[in-house]
Amino acid sequence: MTIATATDSAKSDISESVTLDGVTYPIRGRIDAGADAFVDAFIANFRTGEETGASAAFWQDGRLVADLWGGFQDEDCTKPWQENTLVNGMSSTKPVAATCFHMLVDRGEVSLDDPIDRYWPEFGYNGKEGALIRWILDHRIGLPSIPAPFWPNDLFDHDGLCAALAAATPEWKPGTDAGYHVRTYGFLLKEVFKRVSGRDIGEFLRTEVTEPFDIDYWIGLPESEHDRVADFLSETEGTIYASDIARDAPLAKASPAIPREMYNSAQWKSAVLPASNGMGNARSLSKFYAILARGGELDGKRLISAEAVETATATQHSIHERVMDRTYNQALGFLRSSPPIVVFGPGDRSFGHQGAGGALGFGDPEARVGFAYLQNKMHNRRENGPRAKRLIDATYSII
Repeated sequence: MTIATATDSAKSDISESVTLDGVTYPIRGRIDAGADAFVDAFIANFRTGEETGASAAFWQDGRLVADLWGGFQDEDCTKPWQENTLVNGMSSTKPVAATCFHMLVDRGEVSLDDPIDRYWPEFGYNGKEGALIRWILDHRIGLPSIPAPFWPNDLFDHDGLCAALAAATPEWKPGTDAGYHVRTYGFLLKEVFKRVSGRDIGEFLRTEVTEPFDIDYWIGLPESEHDRVADFLSETEGTIYASDIARDAPLAKASPAIPREMYNSAQWKSAVLPASNGMGNARSLSKFYAILARGGELDGKRLISAEAVETATATQHSIHERVMDRTYNQALGFLRSSPPIVVFGPGDRSFGHQGAGGALGFGDPEARVGFAYLQNKMHNRRENGPRAKRLIDATYSII
């Protein structure tokens, strides 16, 4: 694949560095005039010792205002982060996959209020009869736990996991309560997508979204692109994988810890896991949100209708959900800002998603902003954290 780079004579090239504990972290990028605060915030994340490698970018009203990358792709700090380095964005993947499904809805191929068992007959048993597709997207379907014994060795057995989910009894009556489907969201959405369209959701993303809009983002990365992926430096303590979480707790059953070597395996990079293994960088993910923040259009090309964007990003519920034990303003594959846990700037119409360890992307239709921050070092906390906050605050100070 030929990867486009951002070239604009009106932009300033950034070439800075931060030295900490004997390591010099290169900082590179391009910004519009007046966007220096974004560079300062990005550099601050390295100066505080919170970063190994990262990218950050934002668009406003269809223009890429700031595009930064820096640090290293590996824990030993031997491979500098490049302009087109990719990284695993964890659950920031979920809205990208959801948008593919909303495109089917927009085209009249399926309705959000269709029962799942209309397309997947095997699913309609054990209390799941007539359960609606929208309840997958807003985490009310009642199947947040990975069915035993499918973890982690059989994580890539999509058919086996889907058969187990189809046979399972939901943990609550679908549609009546909520629990964050950390992993199962992806298996359920991928299977329904395939049964509706006959297509793999990762292939659809490539041909219908990323290639037409020149977005360097993948769910199911070709082997030819693997060398561009930064090492994912996973963390347990303080995260959703913390060792003090009881094994029978809802979160532990929904998302047991994955070994670091699995995150960095060729199998993980190539797999189509729409809940958690999108590979991209901030430039690409922020462009995705820049399109949605403009009602589904950019540079005269339309991805999806403005009405479909409104439907996808409208709050469905604000239930205190069972798995993360927190309250989200939950949309259909997206989150709305949910302070103090997830904050997408000051706008109350902003929508997006975080990823475990710090990744984050969102669109703000009022300010017409698309923002993304993707990094390889997980932080040991479960909310946005200070790294993304510095960058978001800087974004809104500029616009």
